[in-house]
Parts: sequence; structure tokens; C-alpha cells
Amino acid sequence: MSASITPSSRPAVTEREAREVAEAAREQHWRKPSFAKELFLGRFRLDLIHPHPLPDEELAQRGEEFLAKLRDFVETKVDGGLIEREARIPDEVIDGLKELGAFGMKIDTKYGGLGLGQVYYNKALSLAGSASPAIGVLLSAHQSIGVPQPLKLFGTQEQRERFLPRCARTDISAFLLTEPDVGSDPARLATTAIPDGDDYVLDGVKLWTTNGVVADLLVVMARVPKSEGHRGGITAFVVETNSPGVTVENRNAFMGLRGIENGVTRFHQVRVPAANRVGEEGQGLKIALTTLNTGRLSLPASCVAAGKWCLKIAREWSAAREQWGKPVAHHEAVGSKISFIAATTFALEAVTDLASQMADEDRNDIRIEGALAKLYASEMAWTMADELVQIRGGRGFETADSLRARGERGVPAEQLLRDLRINRIFEGSTEIMHLLIAREAVDAHLSVAGDLIDPEKSLGDKARAGANAGVFYAKWLPKLVAGPGQLPASYGEFKHGVDLSGHLRYVERTARKLARSTFYAMSRWQGRMESKQGFLGRIVDIGAELFAMSASCVRAELLRSQGDHGREAYQLADVFCRQARIRVEELFTRLWTNTDDLDRKVVKGVLSGTYEWLEQGIVDPSGDGPWIADATPGPSQRENVHRPIR
Repeated sequence: MSASITPSSRPAVTEREAREVAEAAREQHWRKPSFAKELFLGRFRLDLIHPHPLPDEELAQRGEEFLAKLRDFVETKVDGGLIEREARIPDEVIDGLKELGAFGMKIDTKYGGLGLGQVYYNKALSLAGSASPAIGVLLSAHQSIGVPQPLKLFGTQEQRERFLPRCARTDISAFLLTEPDVGSDPARLATTAIPDGDDYVLDGVKLWTTNGVVADLLVVMARVPKSEGHRGGITAFVVETNSPGVTVENRNAFMGLRGIENGVTRFHQVRVPAANRVGEEGQGLKIALTTLNTGRLSLPASCVAAGKWCLKIAREWSAAREQWGKPVAHHEAVGSKISFIAATTFALEAVTDLASQMADEDRNDIRIEGALAKLYASEMAWTMADELVQIRGGRGFETADSLRARGERGVPAEQLLRDLRINRIFEGSTEIMHLLIAREAVDAHLSVAGDLIDPEKSLGDKARAGANAGVFYAKWLPKLVAGPGQLPASYGEFKHGVDLSGHLRYVERTARKLARSTFYAMSRWQGRMESKQGFLGRIVDIGAELFAMSASCVRAELLRSQGDHGREAYQLADVFCRQARIRVEELFTRLWTNTDDLDRKVVKGVLSGTYEWLEQGIVDPSGDGPWIADATPGPSQRENVHRPIR
């Protein structure tokens, strides 16, 4: 072998080194305009999203034809209750999806796929996920982050011709990045790929490998050591799951999404041809992050489906269930929840469709829009499901099987709550998404003033940064004082019965206020800004609300112009914007009035044992065992539970 690494070693990484790895992986430049980036800079570029972009007619026709076939399939061949009870998607359902072409929705027709755009791909995921969320995850993990997407973006022509036809019709793929001790800090990645002639030899353990239990092809992220002729770094590989040394050691079980095939995969001396390397050595994280820019949009699609179902059940149940002489929907305490579900579902669909169409057109850089859609949809969908359970009362807490057994409609409200909970964690937890989006949102500031607040930069570097910052802020700050949001006639084209123009003026004014708040915080905390995660999270949440308000108004106007429920769309957009404005004002208050500093003191006390007395009076049912399983590389000692579906 041309290089070696101690099998049990895990990279020792400082906080600064971890940040540098993440920074090197992100896209450094903005080559296309970004609506959300401009929004965080205090510039409301409505022209980037209005008039609402529309799908190509041919793509739309192809998409509608597939949706019709998919609807017939999930209505006649999929039993969501059976999948929940048996915690497994039947093989015949997966085979049927393959025959339908559902595994090749995003793959170009020249490779045997359907060639759908992001808009109709998401509509298909919503439809399939409404029948069984596990099916939605199976399809999206395969196409959004599995082998097809990285090869589409970074693969060679030979790789596409070799693997994409298989992914379109026969093979299932998975994406393997996370390890037992590595989550959102990939700088500590321990799986290694040692160059050996024309091959690489993989060793390591991957955790939470969605689709990994049944996958035929894997995208694996591994660390190549730097050596002569090898630049090294985290690198992406396509790995055949039936390769010697690949063992699926466990099929994991979860509180929700019980039908997903998620496992633990061990690699021991697995030989992977160099021809299977995707991109160059060291490009692995960049490939992963770029893939997720659009891959994350599959998650909001499932959230839209959840919102639509919540609204349907809330409407039907609240009209049928009576309390104190009238349907519960007419009691304000319940009615406000129904209004929230209806308005928020409209907004989530607006955000998802807009971001998806922008991805299809490729005119804009949507890295922030995609991240905001994932963050906002996962949080709001969870809240909607929680409200549905509350509306249903005791029946919301009861399982569908139990309801059915005693003669009532088997409404799986509690299952939806369990299934949606993971969305706030995977593909970037809410906390990580806050930091990721915040980094992109302040990119313009760091570009001109980053060296000024970096304690490790020289005085000369700081002086140059100061001069650059002076030029930038001299032009930028005056533009935050006034804008169209202060003119009563602005955005008048959004006034049709219901007046949405005032909401867009609010977005414009608030975007400038948001930018001023960010600038003030950077001036106040400088290099300590990155540690103010509570503040940054609220900044991002404000931006998410403003993006959702903008998307809702633009969608309402699109539907009105098409004669498609325009009056009702305007009403829903108006209600949503009014609800969002209340949330935005609360977030602005919490920017400067909060318990962040006190919370940090309490955390120190908790970790030092100061409050350990508070834990007395209970028993801990967790049992013994390590917090994190041993992931030392080596041969597997467990049975291979890999279950290819053929």
C-alpha cells in the first residue's frame, strides 16, 4: 500500500480545524442571484420570484402522466397500516415501484429514467409519502442523496452510463456519511480509504444508513490519507454492497418511520476500484453539501403531504364531533388550530413549489432557499401534526389499529406525529440548519470584514479588511434606511379583493431591519458572533418567515392569474402572513431580550454536578452500556442482515 493509517485512530480535530473543513467544503462564490441571500442583506428582490416561475409544458405533461399512474398504484397496492404493523415495505410493493419507474424519477431518460424535474419529483414524493411515509423516504433517500444525484452533478460519463440505468430500474442506493461518533462534524470522519494500486481499500463503520439494509449501491464518504501522488481528504466512492468485506450489522428501529431500511454498515478491507471514485480526492464534503442543496427539497415535500392530510382530518373530524351543542370546529380554541393548519399548509406548498421550480430553472442559487425550506417545513409540519393530535383529543393519542378494533375510523394521527419527528433531525438538524444558513446569510459581511474580526490575522490583514469594509458599508448601510416598504402604493398588483400588498411592504421593511440587526450584532460581538447560536437561530427564523410570506403572496397571485382558486388563495395567504408577522415580532423581541447568558451558566452548573440533587427520586430504565458504540475498524463479528430486493 502507498499509504497507511492506524485502524483504530480517529482524527483529533480542534474547533478551528473543524470549522476550516466545513468552510472548505461550502461553495465559496455566488455566481447566480439568490432571493434569500438578498433578503438577509436587507434587499427585497421580488423580481427574482415574481412572476412565479412555471414548469416547462413537456415536463409538466410527463409529470402529470406519471402522477396519475403513481396515484393508482398507491391507492390499490399500498397498505400503509400493514407497513406500520410489520415495520417493512413488502417486496412486491418495492418491485411494483421499480416497474413503475419511481426509482428513476430524477434520472435522465437517456439512462432509462423518467427525467422529471424537481417540482414533479416532489409532488410524487408527497403522493407516495401520504400512502406511507416509509415509501417516501425509500424513494427520496435513493434519488435525492443516493447514487443518482452525486453522479448527475459530479460523476464521469462512464460512471453515469454504468450506474444510472441500474438506479433507474433495478438497484436501490443509499448515502453513507454519518458514523457512530460523527454526525454534523465531518472533520472527525474515521472511515478510511487507503490507495492501493488501482484500488482503494475501505475500513470503517457507518451509522443510520437509510436504505442501507436493502441497497445494492452505496455512496460512501471516507478519508484518504495524504501521500505522494494523493492529495487526500474526505472523498466520495460508489461501492457495490455485495463486495467482500461489506456487512450490514444491524437493521435499526425507530419511534417513527417504522418501515424504513436503516442500518449499521461495516467496511473491512473492502476493495473499491479507483474508477468508482466520484470527483477528486478531498471533494467528498463538497459533493455531499452540493447534493443536499436540492436533495433537501424532498423533505419539505413530505411535510406538505402531512399538512394536507392534517387539514383533511381536522376538517372532517371537527365538523362531525360535537361539544356543548355545536361542532368543535366552531369553538374558537379548536378553530384557531384549524386556521393555523390551513394557512401553514398553503405556505409550505408555496415555499416548496417555488424553491423546486427555481431549482429546475437553475437561474438562481438556491442553497439558502433549499435550506430554509427544509428548516421551516420540518418545524411547522411537526407543529401541525401536534395540533391535529390535540384536536382529536384522546383519539389522537390512540393508534389507528386500536380505533379500528373498537369500530371507529382508523386515523393514524399519533403515527404522523412520530413519523414527522425525525424531520427536525436528519439531513441537518434544526440547530445545524440555523448555523449553516446563518453562515451563508453573513457571507457578504465575512467576505469584506472577516479578517477584521479574526483574532489570528495580522495587523496588516486587519488594516486591509478595515479599508474594504469601509467601502462596502459606506454603500450598503444608507440603503437600509428607506425603501418601497414605506410607500403605500408599492406592490399594488397584489391587491385583489384581499390586499396582500401590505404584507409585501412589511417583508421589505423587515428585511432591512433584519440586516441592520445582523450588522449591529457583528459590530457588538465581532469574533464571538459565531458562539451566539441563540441569536443566529432567531435571525434565521425571521428570514424563514419572510421567505414563506413572500412565497405565499407570489403563489396566491399565480393562482389568481390562472383562475385557480385565486380568491381562496388570497385569503389563505393573508391569514398566513398575519400569523407570521406575529411570530416575526416575537423573534425580534427575543433577539435582545432572552435568557441566553443565564442558560449558559445553568448548563455549566448541570455539567459540573451542581444540580445533581434535582435528579433524585427516580430510577433510570436505560440500563448499562456505552453512550456510543465501539466503531473500531476490523472484521465483522455479526451476521450480515443485508437484504437485496430482486
